[in-house]
Amino acid sequence: MSNLGTFLRGMGLAVLLASAAQARDVETAVGTVTVPDEPQRVVVLTNEGTEAVLSMGVTPVGASNSWNGDPWWDFITEAMGDAVPLGTESAINLEMVAALQPDLILGNLQRHEDIYPQLSAIAPTVLSERLRGDWKVNHRLYAEALGRTEEGEAQIAAYDARVAELREALGDNLDEKVSVIRFLSGQIRIYQLDSFSGVLLKDVGFDRPDIQNVEDFAIRTGKEAIPDMDGDRIFYFTYDNGNGEGVAAAEEALSDPLWQSLSAVQAGKVHEVSDAIWNTAGGVIAANLMLDDLARIYGVE
Repeated sequence: MSNLGTFLRGMGLAVLLASAAQARDVETAVGTVTVPDEPQRVVVLTNEGTEAVLSMGVTPVGASNSWNGDPWWDFITEAMGDAVPLGTESAINLEMVAALQPDLILGNLQRHEDIYPQLSAIAPTVLSERLRGDWKVNHRLYAEALGRTEEGEAQIAAYDARVAELREALGDNLDEKVSVIRFLSGQIRIYQLDSFSGVLLKDVGFDRPDIQNVEDFAIRTGKEAIPDMDGDRIFYFTYDNGNGEGVAAAEEALSDPLWQSLSAVQAGKVHEVSDAIWNTAGGVIAANLMLDDLARIYGVE
């Protein structure tokens, strides 16, 4: 058996021996999990989960790398302290997780169902069900797992208050139908309501173009669909993994005559925003930064 396998067997025994002191049950995507009352060594395997624990005053001992961070996005780097990067959400290094000897692991069913047996042998593992859409659902689960429900609800209440304030300040600007577009290498996405940015824009009260005003995630397409990307205002962001292909794809689309003919482009109402903040990070910190962006763009700071 590999060294990891031997270690996991030992860790599994440790989990069983410690179970008597673990008094709280949490309902997760894989059933009921018993977690420590006050976890001290938390590992987080999603970017949105990392934002949740940071917002509640917990610095993880290890976490999945920010997707295109080095290893973290700038807006969480300081808060991450000495946290150990464990690989991307889809390629977690199990040996490194085990070496950290966590007492709680937070992950996601979509990303980590296949490695759940190994993770749960290391420490109690709480998996959320979804990764897109309303960040508040997972935020509440992570708060419960951490034993910090009050802190979690306080973060959501603060967000809701900011949304209400921004909605009032925006006034008639909310009549605009706002379009959300993402450029990637070999693909363009038209984002709909069941996405991180889609949920937040709906919270604030924005209208969306008909093709985007649908309870789905995104339309995956190419330059031929540029006419379908129009709106009264366009927000776009670009995902690039460091090889420049995403940036090149965006530049190609933005210079296309079809793009230049869009009414929002003609009106000067096109805004480049952060891919991490508007899409990829997906947590409470990004949500608040996205509200900052909207206030700045509309001049209601």
